[in-house]
Amino acid sequence: MGNPFTGKAYERYLKRLLDIILSVILVVIFSPICLIAAIAIKLNSKGPIFADVPERVGQGRESFKMFKFRSMIIDAHQMLRIDPRFKSLYQEYKRGNYKLKKDPRITSVGRFIRKHSVDEIPQIVNVLRGEMSLVGPRAYYKDELEGQQLVYPQTKRLVAKVLSVKPGITGLWQVSGRSEINFDKRIALDAKYIDAMSLWKDLEIIFRTPWVMLTGKGAV
Repeated sequence: MGNPFTGKAYERYLKRLLDIILSVILVVIFSPICLIAAIAIKLNSKGPIFADVPERVGQGRESFKMFKFRSMIIDAHQMLRIDPRFKSLYQEYKRGNYKLKKDPRITSVGRFIRKHSVDEIPQIVNVLRGEMSLVGPRAYYKDELEGQQLVYPQTKRLVAKVLSVKPGITGLWQVSGRSEINFDKRIALDAKYIDAMSLWKDLEIIFRTPWVMLTGKGAV
């Protein structure tokens, strides 16, 4: 079976157990924060509490619905792509590694919860459902992956490696600069994580994550 604390053996057995145990603990810890966030979102703008966005690409290129608190106006994702008023903004979005420094679609509450990663907390549900892991690569939109590989064709091999494992709520790139890191370097970091995957690496990333959430470093 190999070393149960590292590599594929760890991924298949112990990592899933760790995900379940820690997720249950995190549900208890974050429940009050989630309640406050949900109320603030409803009071701040029209629309549902959770974001209605396209599915993400998960392990084995399987698509899944990611749970996130809504941080933008209604239909923001679709609006950016098809509304003529946002044409120039969409081009900027693609040039900026599918991130916008100043996004007019973000609500005032949304800006706060994104900065401190509160919008990501509902992904614990995805972890419990087995679609994600607490620690892993970023979960990308399909069009984002396709577009970035056109810009960075040398990343195709790394993308294939990244899609061989479950995406994570947090990960090596998230604690190493978040949105300040370009796609090619982000994918390289995620591939590096997979090569060094172990219980100790996951625990290190998990313990580094609260500081990133509190400071909001690298968020957009």
